[in-house]
Amino acid sequence: MKKGLITTVLGDISPDSLGFCQSHEHLYISFAHSVPAEQLIDDPGKSLAELLVYRRVGGRALVDAQPLGCGRSAAVLISLAEQSSLHIIASTGFHKLSYYPADHWIHSAGEDVLAELFIEELTRGMYLDGGGAFPKKQGSARAGQIKTALDTEGLIPRYRTLFGAAARAALKTGRPLMVHVEKGSNPLEPADFLEKTGVPANRVIYCHPDRAVPDPAVHRELCRRGSWLEYDTIGRPGYHDDEKELSLVMGLLEAGYGDRLLMSLDTTRARLGSYGGVPGLAYIIEKFIPLMRDRGIDPKRIEDFFVKNPAGAFAAHNTRIKS
Repeated sequence: MKKGLITTVLGDISPDSLGFCQSHEHLYISFAHSVPAEQLIDDPGKSLAELLVYRRVGGRALVDAQPLGCGRSAAVLISLAEQSSLHIIASTGFHKLSYYPADHWIHSAGEDVLAELFIEELTRGMYLDGGGAFPKKQGSARAGQIKTALDTEGLIPRYRTLFGAAARAALKTGRPLMVHVEKGSNPLEPADFLEKTGVPANRVIYCHPDRAVPDPAVHRELCRRGSWLEYDTIGRPGYHDDEKELSLVMGLLEAGYGDRLLMSLDTTRARLGSYGGVPGLAYIIEKFIPLMRDRGIDPKRIEDFFVKNPAGAFAAHNTRIKS
C-alpha cells in the first residue's frame, strides 16, 4: 500500500485509473443473521451478469460495502473483478450488530484485537473465512476501506469499542472510513467521536443520509467539517422518488458542497436485475444521470460525483499513529 493509491481486490491503482465509480454497492452476500435466505446475493454467476451490464453502459469501478464476518467473500470478489474487468474496492470493518448472531466474535472481541484484524485486512490480505468463526485463513487481496455502522441506539459501549478499533485502523493505514447511517440515528455523534480520536474528517464517508437524515442542515454540517456524503436513495420509491433525490443533490450543490458528494444505489437482491429485481445496477447511468442533466446540473459536476470525488475519497492519505 502506497500513499495516494486506491486498493482494489486485484491490487493498487492510481486514482486517475478508477473511472466511473458507484461508491456503495453489495455484489455478493452469502449470509447475514436476520436476513432471510431468499434475500441474499449469493449466486456469483448472476452477480457477474449484473456487473457485465454495468460495464457495458460505462461503469468502471464499484465499492462493495459488505464487511468481513457478515457474508463477504474475498474469493468471489476477486473472481468477479477478474471476469468483469472492473475495479472492485472491498471492505473490512463491521456492520450493524443485528446482522450477527449472539455468539459471533464481533460482540466480544476487544478493541486491540479488532484494530489489528482490520489493519491486517488493509495491509496484508483479507481473511477468507465465510462463516461466523473468528477468521484464521488469510489471502493476499486487500480491503480498500473500513466499513462501520451507526444504528439507532447510537454509540453504546459496544459500538464505541468497534468505532475505536476502526479509527485506529484508519489512522494506521490512511484508508477511508465509511459509516452506515441508520434512520433515526445522529451521524454527528460518530463525527464528534472520530474527531476526538484524530481521524481527519476528510477520510470519513457517511452513507444514506439522503434517506436516513431528514434535516439537510446536518448534511451541510458534515460537509462543512470536510467529510464525504454518499447519497444512494435512487430508484427507491419505497423511500422517496427520484425528484426528491434530485432536490437533495441540488440543495447540496447550492450550498457549495458538490465536491463532497458520492453517489450509488446500495444494491440488494431485490434491486439487481440479474436476480429478477429492479432497477438494476445500470440505473444511475441509464436513467438518473440523464434526469440530472435535464434539470440543469452541469455535466462536469455530475462527472465529479462519479469520477473525481470517488478518486479522492478512496485514495490512501498520510498515515498517523496516535500514542
